[in-house]
Amino acid sequence: MSNVNTTLTTRSYLRANARTRLLSSGASGLSEVELLSLLLPSSGKQSPHDKATELLVEFGSLRALLSVDQEVAASRGVSSAAFATLQAALELTRRHYEELMMSGPALTNPRATRDYLRVRLRDLGHEVFGVIYLDNRNRVIKFVELFRGTIDGATVHPREVVKNALAHNAAAVILTHNHPSGVAEPSQADELITRRIKEALATGDIRVLDHLVVGDGHVESFAERGLL
Repeated sequence: MSNVNTTLTTRSYLRANARTRLLSSGASGLSEVELLSLLLPSSGKQSPHDKATELLVEFGSLRALLSVDQEVAASRGVSSAAFATLQAALELTRRHYEELMMSGPALTNPRATRDYLRVRLRDLGHEVFGVIYLDNRNRVIKFVELFRGTIDGATVHPREVVKNALAHNAAAVILTHNHPSGVAEPSQADELITRRIKEALATGDIRVLDHLVVGDGHVESFAERGLL
């Protein structure tokens, strides 16, 4: 019994120590295991620190763990409470970047825009097409996810892009979509739909400033490649 108590005390110390270091020196100095342990609930059978270690080994990386759906997570021993907490943390990260993106003119803060889209779209298993609507001073009005598809693509309707642009009184847009394959290289279909949307928006004097394709570790810009 004394060995069990000693083990539990040691495990509790690891989590308490991680929390203390975070509060005193910031979160950047903690390992992924330590950060993850602070989010996982305690249980009598396994400490959060041990569970965090087990999950990172099981999934191979923090990114892989945070990208799975609830069914897969449950099959690997992640409780519904733990899954909800991790997804909440991930959504807070997305909203943090969204606030950064919307805090000023999008064109003067391209890094925040790309970081937000990377966090929002990179790890999805299906293709998503969205639009960032901007006012006449290129300030972000809203990001709208318009279409979802399979891993092979999404059916994009230019009229819906125009309809939403008019509803938000937008003067310009930035188009965006992800490639679940991880390769950000624009396809011929991407170029075709961009031209169709650009032509449709031109009837309402609404400009297309860019089309950003989100891959695994890179966001490709149509504007930078001269495709607009």
